Amino acid sequence: MKLIIQIPCFNEEGSITSVLTELPKSIQGIDVIEVLIIDDGSTDNTVQMAKELGVDYILPNIGNKGLGISFSRGMDFALKHGADILVNTDGDNQYPGKFIPDLIRPILDKEADIVVGDRRTMSINHFSPIKKFFQWLGTKVVILLSGEKQLRDAVSGFRAYSRQAMLELNITSKFSYVLDATIQASEKRIKITSIPISTNKPTRKSRLFRNMWQHIRLSGIGALRTFALYKPLKVFISLGTLILLIGAIPIVRFLYDYLFEGHGSGKIQSLIIGSVLLSIAFNLFALGIIGDLLGRNRKLIEDALKKLKENQKETKE
Repeated sequence: MKLIIQIPCFNEEGSITSVLTELPKSIQGIDVIEVLIIDDGSTDNTVQMAKELGVDYILPNIGNKGLGISFSRGMDFALKHGADILVNTDGDNQYPGKFIPDLIRPILDKEADIVVGDRRTMSINHFSPIKKFFQWLGTKVVILLSGEKQLRDAVSGFRAYSRQAMLELNITSKFSYVLDATIQASEKRIKITSIPISTNKPTRKSRLFRNMWQHIRLSGIGALRTFALYKPLKVFISLGTLILLIGAIPIVRFLYDYLFEGHGSGKIQSLIIGSVLLSIAFNLFALGIIGDLLGRNRKLIEDALKKLKENQKETKE
């Protein structure tokens, strides 16, 4: 059983030593542990320090590609190098390496294919009350959209993936992969569970976003985009139904005035507005049906990608 621990890094010379020295050297049930650094265009001494500390692989990006692309490249690399389990942790030392054995245990016990480290954000002292609230709200929204009731921390990047999960997932987000992976897992019936962890004190400000509001906006757009990709019928039928109900209000207003008051000319604006909204609603219904049909083709493409990934390891061996 082979475990690869991947660490996306962008200028992490101040924390990379702490991250690497805390990683477990042996885990019960694991025969081989290897460490992969994904260098996302670092301009400091991160890569040199990682080499001196004896990491097994360094996968460089040309320029700063972002977390989503870095994770996807790392996952493909892990598959090609025969990983049975992939653990993703951050280069800023947010997640203590001592929790990795607990993180992979549900996969070793065949209880789950994805395990998420629950930071228990409501108890993190350096999080402001507003940030705690939006972390809680964001997780509730993701649970509502995905149906993953075992999820406790939707944006935690401390995660473990079985080989089966790696074969099934195809990350499309450039900003952050975690919501993309969660919604895909729900659609593909990949079992997710969570384990409680604690976090280290922050060593720097997040580089994923400039402020909390940008994070909420980008995460929300990314989640809705992924949800619409994998569950288009549900998304567009829901939106269409909402607009249909809103559009029915001015239509009913016009009909009431026309049928019972004897004159409808004074409410012609209601008829126009209602007709436009009904037209939008029916277009959304059509988009949902088309998206659902296209989803059948996407499923065939993803099945082909899965077979390609499996064959890559067989060819290497």
